[in-house]
Amino acid sequence: QVQLVESGGGLVQSGGSLRLSCAASGLNFNLHHFGWFRQAPGKEREGISISSRDGRTSYADSVKGRFTISRDNIKNMVYLEMNSLKAEDTAVYFCAANGMYLSLKTTTPDYWGRGTRVTVSK
Repeated sequence: QVQLVESGGGLVQSGGSLRLSCAASGLNFNLHHFGWFRQAPGKEREGISISSRDGRTSYADSVKGRFTISRDNIKNMVYLEMNSLKAEDTAVYFCAANGMYLSLKTTTPDYWGRGTRVTVSK
């Protein structure tokens, strides 16, 4: 059974930092692409960062230069380092995994985590 379990969310002040983690199990980690998506209140879920299985990364313009995605192929973990947080980063953050291809525009990956909430106060 595949599981993606996010952690690390919480309440932080504007300008602060958080590190999200996604623990993956039940799948061949090295053969999957992983991504972070978020959904703000009243908005659609959006892709913000992708870590491809070949090592490439991509970011949404809204987080480029502030967020960094990384993966640990030994520990089966995916991370999202978030710096210079803004109020508009407030959302539930989801980890996603896909075996074939994953982009910021993907809406139906093979697997979703249940999310971790990030709240940035002004």
